[in-house]
Amino acid sequence: MKVDVILGLQWGDEGKGKIVDVLTPQYKGVARFQGGPNAGHTLEFDGQKYVLKSIPSGIFQEGKFNVIGNGVVLDPALFKLEVETLEKSGHKVTDRLFISRKAHLILPTHRLIDAASEQSKGESKIGTTGRGIGPAYQDKVGRYGVRVGDIFHNFEQKYQAAIKRHKAILDSYNYQYDLTTLEKEWFEGIEKLKEFTIIDSEIFINEQLNEGNRILAEGAQGSMLDVDFGSYPFVTSSNTVCAGACVGLGIAPSKIEDVFGVFKAYCTRVGSGPFPSELFDDDGQQMRDNGNEFGSVTGRPRRCGWIDLVALRYTIMLNGVTQLVMMKSDVLDTFETIKACVAYEIEGEVRETMPFELDENLKPVLIELPGWKMDMSKMKSEDEFPEEFNAYLSFLEEELGVPIKIVSVGPNRNQTITRYLAQ
Repeated sequence: MKVDVILGLQWGDEGKGKIVDVLTPQYKGVARFQGGPNAGHTLEFDGQKYVLKSIPSGIFQEGKFNVIGNGVVLDPALFKLEVETLEKSGHKVTDRLFISRKAHLILPTHRLIDAASEQSKGESKIGTTGRGIGPAYQDKVGRYGVRVGDIFHNFEQKYQAAIKRHKAILDSYNYQYDLTTLEKEWFEGIEKLKEFTIIDSEIFINEQLNEGNRILAEGAQGSMLDVDFGSYPFVTSSNTVCAGACVGLGIAPSKIEDVFGVFKAYCTRVGSGPFPSELFDDDGQQMRDNGNEFGSVTGRPRRCGWIDLVALRYTIMLNGVTQLVMMKSDVLDTFETIKACVAYEIEGEVRETMPFELDENLKPVLIELPGWKMDMSKMKSEDEFPEEFNAYLSFLEEELGVPIKIVSVGPNRNQTITRYLAQ
């Protein structure tokens, strides 16, 4: 059997978590393949709202396994809080969640190094979430990392060696800190981790495939934040594109079948970095208000702008997207006119492909389409879509060359419409 991959095509916050939850009944399990607790996958159903940071978004579906893969970096302290929050709301976690022993741990000093590094950059800061993700991945690549499996193998020796090294780094920043509380919470998280089944996830997942079970691979962040292909250096520290599922779960490329590319009907970004179609006017504020565009992990207001088709064409190519999922269509319900960035103008030259670097010399080339001026949040099928919205969908499909199979018209699980008329 095959693995289907679901990932974001923009700068993150596309709404992947909701779609994973909607699609999970079609699969035996869900496996998260990269990122850390800087992710914030928001799900709403039965009058409740949940924000998942490290736990896969299939955790709410009974009878499904969920795997935190080897490509994830895991903070035990934050993981403990996440588990306890879910358990208090009545959701089983322990018997549904397996954790890769090859996943790397975010140490308490990683968070301190993250803060010290950002502080040292001044106005050039990247705009990280401060969760220690970057330093944890740096240690992984530098071969200094501590992994989940190390909890049971010379753990104290490996932990103390890492902490000693980190303290030297913090001293080089002349950064003042108190490790006591962070370390106490971290070790409490380690004890919580021990309650879960720790597995060789690459073997487990391939065995499931050999038994004929379908698996959904869940990505975090967005393709434009990929460490290789995103708007570098304003990117995350992992490979967020489809290829990341192979190394983040230990599966061969031949095992991947469908790739679901998730995008918003407009575009957002959190933190620093280029954003060609960003709006600084009332339209941008209206998007932020209508869409409640504030980070689910950090609470930071998201920058908003029109949909960027140059970036989308690029990420669709990188990921081999077979089906598109459009989120937050209802956010544009009140707009008289909808705009789309179809190309970039750079020093008088118009180009439709992604340049090496996005900088201040770049200007978006925008076209206008009529808005639908209709509340779509209560619609149940594509037959109810207004003519102008259908025209927007057709325009996007023609520009992007991939069918839009799923349309979301609200945050709730049941506000999701599958298009059977999609070509």
